[in-house]
Amino acid sequence: MLYINLNRKSTTSLTQQIYEQIRGDILNRELKEGERLDSSRGLSSTIGVSRNVVLEAYDRLIAEGYVEVRPRSGTFVAKGSSLPLHENNVHRDQRMLRADSEPKLIDFRGGNPAIDQFPRKKWGQLTKEVCGEAPDRIFGYGEPGGIEELRITLAKYLQRVRGVHCDPDQIMITQGATQALRLITELLIKDGISIAVEDPVTDEMRNIFINAGADLFPVPVDENGILPEHLPKEKKLGFVFVIPSHQFPMGGILSIQRRVRLIEYARKMNNYIVEDDYDSEFTYEGAPVPSIQGLDPERVIYVGTFSKILSPALRVGYAVLPAHLVEAFRNLKWFHDRHTASIDQLVLSRFIEEGYLDRHVRKMKKIYRKKREILEKCVLSSFKEAKIIGKAAGMHLVVDIPGAIFTDDIVNKIKEKGVHIYPVEQYALKKGMHKQQIIMGYGGLTKEEIIEGVEELKKCLDMNKYRQ
Repeated sequence: MLYINLNRKSTTSLTQQIYEQIRGDILNRELKEGERLDSSRGLSSTIGVSRNVVLEAYDRLIAEGYVEVRPRSGTFVAKGSSLPLHENNVHRDQRMLRADSEPKLIDFRGGNPAIDQFPRKKWGQLTKEVCGEAPDRIFGYGEPGGIEELRITLAKYLQRVRGVHCDPDQIMITQGATQALRLITELLIKDGISIAVEDPVTDEMRNIFINAGADLFPVPVDENGILPEHLPKEKKLGFVFVIPSHQFPMGGILSIQRRVRLIEYARKMNNYIVEDDYDSEFTYEGAPVPSIQGLDPERVIYVGTFSKILSPALRVGYAVLPAHLVEAFRNLKWFHDRHTASIDQLVLSRFIEEGYLDRHVRKMKKIYRKKREILEKCVLSSFKEAKIIGKAAGMHLVVDIPGAIFTDDIVNKIKEKGVHIYPVEQYALKKGMHKQQIIMGYGGLTKEEIIEGVEELKKCLDMNKYRQ
């Protein structure tokens, strides 16, 4: 006898529910090959639906070969229609239940924005307006480099807030900064060519470069960013990758003297500087330092994203390229995914043009500044000897706690207590220099989570077995 559980409030039709449950039982071998199904009349009476509903489900199962009709005998599970599920699928529901019951982690990951602050109402309103008012071309295939409206708006915005000098045609819209950096690597890195990267550097950037086939040349940083004197004098580089406005993870802001030396190096070695500007809008002491790109637009490729400012879900980033690299980059972008979603681009253009982005940034600066102050206060009151590293900017800071060696074992034990921290050492190419330092991101955490997370961290580190 078949057991069918119907949800009459579901948007899925009764026929579809019956079909899916019988099909699932056959695939799972709950119904064996050759087993007879209930008659359509009998099943409809049992589960309280019309016979036509059951007949429709049976007809679909017959058409797809799951069951067969034997004259004057009934409907049977067809031979060869069952499929033993992989162990991972068999236990999927159990794993989902376990995941739901697991306690929520207080995750101090750097770069996580406050998703709850995304301006949903205004974004939804603009999206509705765009869909109703946009020209027909917006709904067709677009240009690989992005729609003209956004590129024009973005060129004005970047000039005003970041000192970037470019024409709209030099801006290429991408699926986040990740795609921009991947395409730049493909464009500039050939066999035997290396990339100079800050050390430590975010693991995401490192993996992008390595997966694109590049060799990495680590260049140390201090509290003021990359040290240009450590760049190779003879080795051929495709480009130097830097995060000058708020180095990740160490938080330094590159001085004008080092910026000049970087440009002199790029000119002398005939290569490029790739400038990643991921969260410079959130500077809490003084004004943001203008971009390196503004000093030499022919030697600097500027990369930005709206993932940190607004939401990672938008997947809108961009690259500002020297004019002679634009066509080759555009061709690469076309082969990767044709173009970035045009409607989202047009909504973003309106969002910037009408002043909503500036308002959102001002709001978020206040929120993030307050969260940073709370985190600093909690850390320094819990760890008297601790040192806060990094300028007052962005959505994370680095904590140096003398005597606390953050091994994988210690980090995992802290995680078991519901707190996820990130050792700087895991971002370092040359190991051993940052063993007592951790990254603590605060952007996506509440005040209560910050306080609780630091308290739990202190409890764990106060246990002698976690100390050096």
